[in-house]
Amino acid sequence: MNRLLALASAALALTAAPLAAQDVAITGATVALGDGSDPVENATVVVRGGRVVAAGAGVAVPAGVPVLDGSGAWVTPGLFASLTELGIYDVQAVDESNDVSASGSPFSAALDVSPIINPNSQDILISRAGGVTRASVTPSAGASIFAGQGAIIDTGADYQPLVRPRAFQVVEMGERGARLAGGSRTSSHALLRNALQEASQYGEDAELTGRSEQGDIRTGDDLAIDPRLAGRAERDTDVLLTRFDAAALVPVVTGEQQLYVKVERASDILSALSLTKEFPDLDMVLVGATEGWLVADQIAAAGVPVIAAALRDLPASFEQLAATQSNLGRMADAGVRVAIGIYDSSGDHPRGLPQAAGNLVALSRVPGASGLSWGEAFAAISSVPASIAGLDGEAGVLAEGAYGDLVVWDGDPLETSSAPIRVFVEGVEQPLDNHQTRLRERYRSLDESERPLGYVH
Repeated sequence: MNRLLALASAALALTAAPLAAQDVAITGATVALGDGSDPVENATVVVRGGRVVAAGAGVAVPAGVPVLDGSGAWVTPGLFASLTELGIYDVQAVDESNDVSASGSPFSAALDVSPIINPNSQDILISRAGGVTRASVTPSAGASIFAGQGAIIDTGADYQPLVRPRAFQVVEMGERGARLAGGSRTSSHALLRNALQEASQYGEDAELTGRSEQGDIRTGDDLAIDPRLAGRAERDTDVLLTRFDAAALVPVVTGEQQLYVKVERASDILSALSLTKEFPDLDMVLVGATEGWLVADQIAAAGVPVIAAALRDLPASFEQLAATQSNLGRMADAGVRVAIGIYDSSGDHPRGLPQAAGNLVALSRVPGASGLSWGEAFAAISSVPASIAGLDGEAGVLAEGAYGDLVVWDGDPLETSSAPIRVFVEGVEQPLDNHQTRLRERYRSLDESERPLGYVH
């Protein structure tokens, strides 16, 4: 442990291009693979060229690879934080720095966070220092039930954070969706179905007319030749989506882009699942699902994953009357893939994921409650959310071929007394300093002789 601390690298300046990946092996550590299994003691992790080569007990270190002594430390894959606002605001209360939602925009589904993510945001730096190496960045709905398109990023210290732009579309249902749609769930469901139907038709029109990438279409005799085109000539008189929004939803109805459905109440969850009967290609993810445990069997049968809060247990609204801390545990017991990724207050932060997961481990020891095992809980903040985001086997795990995202901890990462001491993203060691750490150091040992007289006497 002392050697790891002594070898901790100095903070690196944010660079315009990614630094070269390092070859590194960490030996003698307690290693959590992130795949749901229990931690392995006295294990080794080897990273070469930015990718994991091997991890586990009895792993040999290739010649020429620098070795770090991990005795007394824990090594895990980097955490994957779902549903974050990392890089899309500086100060939430300052409108000019907050790009989370766009209530005055003429667009909704077409909104895309990818071009505006700021990798130098302090929230990204703070998350990285907390062991988060990848995240999904999610917009919030403004004037429509559609919030727009989220992206997958890494938290490396460079100006190329995007891993997967336009990775998913976000739609608000339930109580908030009802308010955005005009005051009723009936309206939100009508709007959602209409939007998906419009997108389906838009995609068919584009295919039939041979629309080019520039948006050019065939006209004139084409309508007479193909009666399907003639039947769509009147479509412009009954359209609720802009052309831009309709185009953005085409990948959703074809299953090329995930649809994150924000929903809490058990009956609303079932209504969301029923959409797959009308639109069988939907690749749906349930977000929130406070009452998911009531319909866990149906969620599992549908094969739809869930991203939810770890310990939401208060009936804060009518759609959360059945809230319980056992929600995730019960859904997991039913066979639902569950990831932790909801932050219930402004004080919550992605770096708090290990604490949330640790609470679910403790909950598993409470009579009558349902929590998660250590391996399941850590997977819920690493491999499971990465898999939901389309990075199955690539992130959140220490397995051959996975990204070389490593976090070295000074103790059990699910204990609140533990903290990261080294973080690697794709084999590159990252700086852990940020505004918070600099403030800590500034006020750790103040020279009291410089205080004003009013504070001295």
